[in-house]
Amino acid sequence: MASATRNGDDPDGGVEFIREDDGSITARDLETGLARGGDSRAEALAQLAEILALEAGEGEPVTDDDIREMGFDPDAGDDEELPEFMR
Repeated sequence: MASATRNGDDPDGGVEFIREDDGSITARDLETGLARGGDSRAEALAQLAEILALEAGEGEPVTDDDIREMGFDPDAGDDEELPEFMR
């Protein structure tokens, strides 16, 4: 069974740490509900900080070279319409 501890005194903000059954730790931002996990509290918190930064619009845009490095052809299109969230 998972267990949780809170970090901070603010009832509406902060981070909740959840120890998962497999021994990993999940850090959940109480304001946004976003969560990330890791093998330790520090790793989970670092992962959470990264996802919160991306949510705030920080980071680098993905380039065609990045897409090629992932093994995809950025010029290959398909006939399917993009989902609404990608338009």
